[in-house]
Amino acid sequence: MSWSSASRRIAVVGAGAAGTLTVVQLLRQAEKARRTVEIWLVDPAEAAGPGVAYGTGDPRHLLNVPAGKMSAFPDDPGHFLRWLTGRNPHAAAGEFVPRQEYGRYLAEVLEDTVRECRGGRLHRVRERVVAVREQGAGTVLRLANGDELRVDAAVLALGNFRPGQDWAGTELRASGHFVADPWAPGALDALDRAGDVLLVGTGLTMADVALTLARPDRVVHAVSRHGLVPQEHLADPAPPAKPPRLDGSHGLDTLRRDVRRHLAATRRACGDWRPGMDGLRAVTATLWQQLSAADRARFLTEDLRAWEVHRHRIAPRTAATIRALRASGRLLTGAAEVVYAVPHHGVVVVRLSDGRTLRVGAVVNCTGAQTDLRRTGDPLVRCLLDRGHARTGPAGLGFDTSGDGRLLPADGAPALRLWTIGAARRGNLLESTAIPEIRAQAAQVADRVLTALAGRRVSGPRDRYGLRLSTGAEAAGLYGQALERILAGRSGAAALLGEAVDADPGFAVGHATLALLGHECGGAVDVPAALASAHRAASRRADERERSLVAAVDARLRGTEEQGKAALLGHIAAHPRDALAVSAAVPTVSFNGVTGAEEAWALIEGLSGVYRQDWWYLGQLAFVRQEQERWQEADALAVRALAAHPAAGHAVHARAHVFYETGEHRAGLAWLEEWMGRHGAGAGHHSHLSWHAALHELTLEDRSALLRRYDRELVASQVSGGRLLVDSASLLWRARMTGSWSGRLPLAELLEAAPRDWLEAPATGFAALHAALAWAAAGDLEGLGRLRAHALADGREVFALVIAPLCDALTAVVRRNWPQAVLRLGPLLPLVARVGASRAQHEVVEETLLYALVSGGAYERAAGLLAARLDRRPSPLDRRRLDALGGPPAPPAPRDRATALSVR
Repeated sequence: MSWSSASRRIAVVGAGAAGTLTVVQLLRQAEKARRTVEIWLVDPAEAAGPGVAYGTGDPRHLLNVPAGKMSAFPDDPGHFLRWLTGRNPHAAAGEFVPRQEYGRYLAEVLEDTVRECRGGRLHRVRERVVAVREQGAGTVLRLANGDELRVDAAVLALGNFRPGQDWAGTELRASGHFVADPWAPGALDALDRAGDVLLVGTGLTMADVALTLARPDRVVHAVSRHGLVPQEHLADPAPPAKPPRLDGSHGLDTLRRDVRRHLAATRRACGDWRPGMDGLRAVTATLWQQLSAADRARFLTEDLRAWEVHRHRIAPRTAATIRALRASGRLLTGAAEVVYAVPHHGVVVVRLSDGRTLRVGAVVNCTGAQTDLRRTGDPLVRCLLDRGHARTGPAGLGFDTSGDGRLLPADGAPALRLWTIGAARRGNLLESTAIPEIRAQAAQVADRVLTALAGRRVSGPRDRYGLRLSTGAEAAGLYGQALERILAGRSGAAALLGEAVDADPGFAVGHATLALLGHECGGAVDVPAALASAHRAASRRADERERSLVAAVDARLRGTEEQGKAALLGHIAAHPRDALAVSAAVPTVSFNGVTGAEEAWALIEGLSGVYRQDWWYLGQLAFVRQEQERWQEADALAVRALAAHPAAGHAVHARAHVFYETGEHRAGLAWLEEWMGRHGAGAGHHSHLSWHAALHELTLEDRSALLRRYDRELVASQVSGGRLLVDSASLLWRARMTGSWSGRLPLAELLEAAPRDWLEAPATGFAALHAALAWAAAGDLEGLGRLRAHALADGREVFALVIAPLCDALTAVVRRNWPQAVLRLGPLLPLVARVGASRAQHEVVEETLLYALVSGGAYERAAGLLAARLDRRPSPLDRRRLDALGGPPAPPAPRDRATALSVR
């Protein structure tokens, strides 16, 4: 295997443990792949490796993890221990060694790697990065001295930011008696002559600072809101205890209960809770991501401190020293906050919230790292947030990142080649500061950076799956953004494609994709013109794959149903990495598709070896699994996809169905509300997710919330295209069938705005189903008649077997001919799935049958239908309706009975 001649330029910002391990992984992986790289390690610190965490010179500051678990390499767990025994033959895996030793280890690992890797060069820049900007396909870093560094990609290993100090007050901060950051070089040196000292904060930093400052003639006071101090490691711990299946999507209260049960069970089995706590490490990030935004905020307020003192424990020797200091009265800890702290005649007078007044020689800020990046003064962070190149993470912690650590830009900002690692990922992972997490992230980020840069160096532009694009860099970049939005179910793809073909009128794939979107989604796209442009461009400048795609799109848009299907599936068989074609073949919220249920399942499942862990593919597979009623698998896949791409629309859609079909209506509604609050504005199917949320509200019988949602999100002014029928009109009909809407249904404005071809001559059974519901909701028998005539003339089986009989059934409902309605609706239940709608969508036919049964007095049959539904899925609405049918009724008029069932 020969060496690549093109050198990649990569910056790593931050020379602590995270940055050092990232450089090491970049060099090692590039060497293995025989790629040449130049790396700039940028940090004002004198040495690379130790950073703040392992730069302490006090030998009493010990690692909080035993040596056997501190290897720099996830694939070589014994590496640090071997290094340690080379210096001290008596070192043991369970030993907690001084942190400064680990700093030396990291520095040597870096030196050895640089020496051993022939294809990599490391440049050390002792300066601070203060800004970043895009330049072409690269990134420019501006340094504090005014110099600029242009690279192909950058990894931000920024470490922990200095603790906040607003609590200290201006007067104390300006005095010489306040230590704002105890880890700043020499910060504690001036306290040698001070008397008693107050430490604000009682966590890991407090433990180290107390060891440094303790002396026989001094009392060290330590306070925090909770007064909790870190628990200790056992000298001979049991292995981690694997927890039972935990699920954060059921809410914090349920998760809290299940975790406590797990810890209690571990204590009974092992005699101690610590193995149970250690067993949670592997699932912490998943559980955190499953919690709603409100529950994450509650966890940070109600549980974080207790979690941290049990999760991040101190070495046994450190714990013994802390106990001795407390027993002797030289360390006093308590739960209190600083009310005020005022320098006065050489000391600081401190008033605490527990009523005590202290006179101390100094106050040390041990409150821990600042995690809300909006409150830091770091100029690089401010630049990233202000320019939209990054956004804050969930719960306001760190940056928001994809699953591989790439920074997610604010909507509309360019996505730079920027990754981050370590503490900055706490918002997405919660636990992201210990070496076992850091080393895994470093390996993953290095792989993704090198893979991304390798894709740039091949001949000519490529899409995100490596497929060649016969166009220039500008059009390819716009197409790449459009494809990302299509795959994520985001809006704005058509406009980007329009810009792409304007930049390069000879871009065949751009024209073909624009035509496909215009056909599927409507909008201001001249589909015939776009298709003609695609053919002209393909005849002049396209490879075999691009010409095949244009032909498949043409067959899909202009051929028969079977021709379109055969062409699209044939193209996918030859080019399985063409994700656009796969998307177009599978019925989703974005595309009508050409495959039925089992056929679509087989197509997606057969591509697992092609796409593996790709976020778009995981979302598609999640939707398949929910259609197969494999709810837990579907949910897990959707969560993984969303961890990699939080705005992944197909994963969101799959998870929305899982919540509904499993009867988790409150949890599903809360989760959808949270997601739409963060990402809904750019969702291409925002109205459909609003429809999903409205279904939960309807099922929970929250009528006022349902009406508010319709007025806010589903009126004609907020929805466009076929969604006016699929989401808005169908919801109105279902609301009428369940009695959740009284008075006139606002159908006139929907019908006025809806596409005429959807109403009068729908091209698919799916469109025809929703057109029929809209005409029925409007009470328009003529519209239903025209649609029936179109269905009979169409000739396709689904129109003859489903749509025409449905028009007859709905006509009977509008005319209140209940026996005829029941007669025609019953046989449709097993057939309606043929239109391609989801289970939740074609359930509206069952709702209509229920309404007709009750209105016609067929109470026993209605009760049987409701009971069967409740066996399948919990529903407060169905439960109440079944209860209303349970007793022998005094014979009311059928219409009155229907009203009693439908309205609270």
